[in-house]
Amino acid sequence: MNGCNHNPRASRIHRAFASAKEQQRPAFVAYVTCGDPTLDRTRQLAVEFAGAGVDILELGVPFTDPMADGTANQEAALRALANGVTLRHVLQTTEALRGRGLELPVVLFTYYNPVFVYGVEKFAADAVSAGVDGVLLVDVPVEEAQEFKPAFDHAGLATIFLVAPTTDDRRLPHILGLTNGFVYCVSRSGVTGERNGLASGIRENVARIRRLTQLPVAVGFGISSREQVREIGQFADGVVVGSAIVRRIGEGGDTDEMVCRVTEFVRTLTGQFIGG
Repeated sequence: MNGCNHNPRASRIHRAFASAKEQQRPAFVAYVTCGDPTLDRTRQLAVEFAGAGVDILELGVPFTDPMADGTANQEAALRALANGVTLRHVLQTTEALRGRGLELPVVLFTYYNPVFVYGVEKFAADAVSAGVDGVLLVDVPVEEAQEFKPAFDHAGLATIFLVAPTTDDRRLPHILGLTNGFVYCVSRSGVTGERNGLASGIRENVARIRRLTQLPVAVGFGISSREQVREIGQFADGVVVGSAIVRRIGEGGDTDEMVCRVTEFVRTLTGQFIGG
């Protein structure tokens, strides 16, 4: 059975999950596309989220071909790219948030190309220096992890992998053996996006993962309501909400009202956790 990797970046993530567990609730992971609608608004949202019950901040790195993302996240990436946002800006944004006292663990959700262009070893070092805790490279299969895993480990950067409903029992131990931080359990096959109900089989897939690792397991893709968050919290260590947040950011645009409305929406999702 795999234990927790105790590198310093994973430790902040583990503390977030441990704190949530002590409070008998799942950790809440909120996803936003960095730079949508602007980098300033991303920083505002991050600070507000920290007071709205969010435990971990997941920053999406804008990419031209986000094949794992649904419409809301694709459009957000295009808006950020139109603003000229790059991976370097994402790291600078994280560093600025740390400078403002943000203590939430920060996980980057990205594709391999931006990291490859930046330089894998340089990226790992710069990410840790900026205050990033973990990275999910969504389009790199575990069989090719040697392309980045040694550099991430050397820098002390946690690596997070996806486990899908289609991940077979042969590959699962290999994925879990290379994962630290937490396991990202995809709730359904396909791309990100809001859904009215939870897919069947999530509970069973989480149980299958738990039998092989002590790492926290968070469920994401398609979660958009407080009811869904509550249901997942009954059997998983964490829940990830992205598209439902990102869509509201896109609808609100570059306004103070958007920040307020999105933060209030996040509060409705975490309300059970903060006394709501």
